[in-house]
Amino acid sequence: MTTLKQIDLTCPICMTSFTSHAVLSTNSFGGKRTDFHERAAGAQPLPYLVHICARCGYAGGERDFSDEADVTPLLREHVWDELAPALPEGAIPGSAKYEFAGKVAAWQGAEPRRIADLYLRAAWCCVDEGDVEAERFFRRHAAWQFEAALSCYDGVEREERAVLTYLMGELWRRIGDAALANEWFDRVESEVTDTAEQRWVLDAAWQQRSCPRDWFE
Repeated sequence: MTTLKQIDLTCPICMTSFTSHAVLSTNSFGGKRTDFHERAAGAQPLPYLVHICARCGYAGGERDFSDEADVTPLLREHVWDELAPALPEGAIPGSAKYEFAGKVAAWQGAEPRRIADLYLRAAWCCVDEGDVEAERFFRRHAAWQFEAALSCYDGVEREERAVLTYLMGELWRRIGDAALANEWFDRVESEVTDTAEQRWVLDAAWQQRSCPRDWFE
């Protein structure tokens, strides 16, 4: 099961103090989907790994609400002009938290890999929220950011490129673009640096190209 704890945070944008929930412990007994979405038995931890200010919409990890937060006048302007008016009424779903955190990270000049991870988690939350269209929307944004990371000389560590190339294929497969998905699956072999260590990535790419499944066994 997932165990939560209450934490006290102060928004660095509007200085509102509020209480949020953070993950104290969790598990992966619910299995892992073929896009690396690990499921816990019981309550899912994802919505509690990011926090949001319900007044202005600023969102991020616990560190983003600390003295280390990278807050500039331009970021404040973006938050008040674009996030605050878009805050949903009532409880804020996990997907919205990650979407807002992704926008904040982009405005802070974060690396594409970081932004991609946030949008991917937004898509994972949409699976639990039952919002198929929003799931596809966030998968597209994640794929575009992962592609930007892969296109940079040092955007992705060399030994991680095969895994991210596979993930690109899986994202486009789940979006519904089989042709583009297969193009990425076909690239995996050229990105492998250690065949013995990364055999599972090659096998996964072949599996998802020829007879796709939604869960790793």
